[in-house]
Amino acid sequence: MPPRSTRTADILDDDDYPAYTMGRAAEMLGTTPAFLRALGEHRLITPLRSEGGHRRYSRYQLRIAARARELVDQGTPIEAACRIVILEDQLEEAQRINEQLRAQATQPQPKTSA
Repeated sequence: MPPRSTRTADILDDDDYPAYTMGRAAEMLGTTPAFLRALGEHRLITPLRSEGGHRRYSRYQLRIAARARELVDQGTPIEAACRIVILEDQLEEAQRINEQLRAQATQPQPKTSA
């Protein structure tokens, strides 16, 4: 078993680790728990649940929620803000995959003997 401090550091570095309660997440974002629940209802983020059933948010989810809040603060309806953020996330992922494929295509291919 790895030393406890290493394991804790790994968890703290994990963007997907559900470290934040709803109250803390809302406080960090400067919003309300109702806003976070609305993001879940619109399927933008799906928080994990603690053993007691409480919502827990990751840093990645908080970044997504912060982007949605920016849009809502600019006057975008929450439904539209959620859709925009989902599309932005999908575009970013597609661009990352495209870049990887381009890098693979430019690498010299090993010669095979026939």
